[in-house]
Amino acid sequence: MAVRIVRLGEARHRDEGPRLGTVRRPPRGVAKSQHAAQNWYDTWLPDLAPSAPLVAEALHAGDDDAAWRRFERRYRAEMKQPAASRLLDLLALLSRHTNFSVGCYCEDERRCHRSILREMLRERGANIYRDL
Repeated sequence: MAVRIVRLGEARHRDEGPRLGTVRRPPRGVAKSQHAAQNWYDTWLPDLAPSAPLVAEALHAGDDDAAWRRFERRYRAEMKQPAASRLLDLLALLSRHTNFSVGCYCEDERRCHRSILREMLRERGANIYRDL
């Protein structure tokens, strides 16, 4: 059993389980009834997305490593808030008992909050699926 970190909108993997959208906004132009059918997500979990100001900060960071590190520090601080922290603990626990995935729209995981989310889940003892 494990959590898989994915890019939303891409084809699902075999045995991926439910897909959680850890994004600030739903996909544009897609009816809510089509989110799962079009491989976006089965349920929306914006509580684990960066705040709107942080999303803007991440988008402007580009290849600037210092700006990305600032974003990471601020995102981690947001995720230390009680509600977000409890959600991360829950997902870490669930990863030891069932398959599911969490994701975002960004093309490059290295410059996406999901890379940080992966590490925060790992720090909480989550079983993280390893792509071969």
